[in-house]
Amino acid sequence: MSPAPYPALEATLVGLLGLMIGSFMNVCIYRLPRHLSPVRPRSSCTTCGHAIAWYENIPIVSYVFLRGRCRGCGSHISVMYPIIEAVTGAMFLGAYLLYGPSPLLLARLLFGCVLIVLFVIDLQHKILPNVITLPGIVAGLLLSEVAGPGWRASLIGVLVGGGMLWAIAEVYYRMRHEDGLGMGDVKMLAMIGAFLGWKLTLLTLVLASFSGSIIGVVVLVAKKESLKYALPFGTFLAVAAMASAIVGDRIVAWYFGLYAP
Repeated sequence: MSPAPYPALEATLVGLLGLMIGSFMNVCIYRLPRHLSPVRPRSSCTTCGHAIAWYENIPIVSYVFLRGRCRGCGSHISVMYPIIEAVTGAMFLGAYLLYGPSPLLLARLLFGCVLIVLFVIDLQHKILPNVITLPGIVAGLLLSEVAGPGWRASLIGVLVGGGMLWAIAEVYYRMRHEDGLGMGDVKMLAMIGAFLGWKLTLLTLVLASFSGSIIGVVVLVAKKESLKYALPFGTFLAVAAMASAIVGDRIVAWYFGLYAP
């Protein structure tokens, strides 16, 4: 197979596509926790209702041109919007350079977009909507045969990921008589298992728990919160799953290499 004639152009187009997808993800992040359709009605200012024209919705560029304010009422537009667009564009470009045109690229891009949306929603609202996690489990299982890790590893990943967190939550509830983990976290880790398989799901749980513990201690000390202060664990799962998807296989190989004869 001959190399692509314009690889730089292809990479640029992929990055631009990521910016546009990031703009749509902003809509999902705002509307899904409010049980609104991400498709209809058209985007508008949340303060004055001003309908946003196409030239006001160009990723990053429109935010800079409008100086971060609504053209209708002048109210401030959150900087989160261009940040998500930029992060998504960078993710698309990085994934293209890492995986090239392949079924794995499509699977990783879908997985990455879902993780970004869940990260922000959990950070802002401390919820992980079923409308994202449950279809995500199905998508991961369906893609597993063409993009890896295979349907068996994917199915085991769903059972191990969801089952382990459910068991931890159940034990905590029976011991403390209060919820320690939400079912949204359980479904999210099951979704991660569907995309990554059981080995990388276990790695994700370890990384998320370790980083969550460190950040939790910092928050408790800095803000003088009580021990019952709830951290959005889904944000840690999202970051850990992204890391596992990129370098998880090397980490697992390194770990088992420590015990090789």
